[in-house]
Amino acid sequence: MSKIKLEKMRFFAHHGFFEEERRVGAEYEVSVTLDVDIELAGRTDDLNDTLNYQQVYDIVKQEMTESSHLIEHVSMRIMTALKKEVGNRVNSIWLSLSKINPPLGGQVDRVTIELEG
Repeated sequence: MSKIKLEKMRFFAHHGFFEEERRVGAEYEVSVTLDVDIELAGRTDDLNDTLNYQQVYDIVKQEMTESSHLIEHVSMRIMTALKKEVGNRVNSIWLSLSKINPPLGGQVDRVTIELEG
């Protein structure tokens, strides 16, 4: 098996427990690693024989636009959408979603949720 990674995708989105967080918005970073078999595509040079990572990006982008109170919820929505749309092409998915500079009353670079499935 091989891995296709989309690393450090950046989004400005409106997630957060507090209304002000959802109104003002914040920076988020998402990385996805997909365990796939690229052997056929490596021989054929045909996009139809592998995972189209533009589709993966579009799925993540779409889910990031829908406001949520918790990044746990956003992470699960992304994972569910990926499994639904590209699950037949992947063996497993690893997802990391970070909220950059979360408003915690002190200096914290990011809060990160990681999922694997």
